[in-house]
Amino acid sequence: MALRTIRTWLWVAVIALALVGGTAAFLLRQSPPASGFGVAEFDLVDQNGNPVDEAVFVGHPSALFFGFTHCPEVCPTTMAEMSAWFDALGDEGADLRAWFVSIDPERDTPEVLGDYVSWVSDRITGITGAPDQIDRLADAWGVFHEKVPLEGGDYTMDHTASVFLLDARGQFQGTIAYREDMATALGKLRNLLAKS
Repeated sequence: MALRTIRTWLWVAVIALALVGGTAAFLLRQSPPASGFGVAEFDLVDQNGNPVDEAVFVGHPSALFFGFTHCPEVCPTTMAEMSAWFDALGDEGADLRAWFVSIDPERDTPEVLGDYVSWVSDRITGITGAPDQIDRLADAWGVFHEKVPLEGGDYTMDHTASVFLLDARGQFQGTIAYREDMATALGKLRNLLAKS
């Protein structure tokens, strides 16, 4: 009987994954962070070509998201949600910063990234640069990212879909899941702002 129950739950899981299609490839971080989580030195640039290093995450609370501009669903949805969070928080969220780190620097030049983030909000800063530096930052946050070939020589990127929340010291304080309820997300952001 127990084996039959396990098989049933496995089939339910397989069907659920099939129903969400490509979105299932975007992984959400569930386990607690290891010691040193998020700590990394890196040398990247923002969408204006200005140097960016680990110091940008210090001095204010932050929402940090890893994605790419050619993303068909998860990234534009998350960016729109970030913009809505800022609108809902109003002056209460004045100290909050948001960062969009490209995990596809091959295509996401500063110019491309600038065009992408500018249509969403002037409160979100794009970050890109050398692939090894992107890998260093992504690995420090436990962010899964993988190039997936498509027909015709094109490709897409599978990646972690969570938004990471950092306090004013640049330390991990939690996540907002992909498509998390607006009220829940705002509650997490207000909690983050109260700590900073």
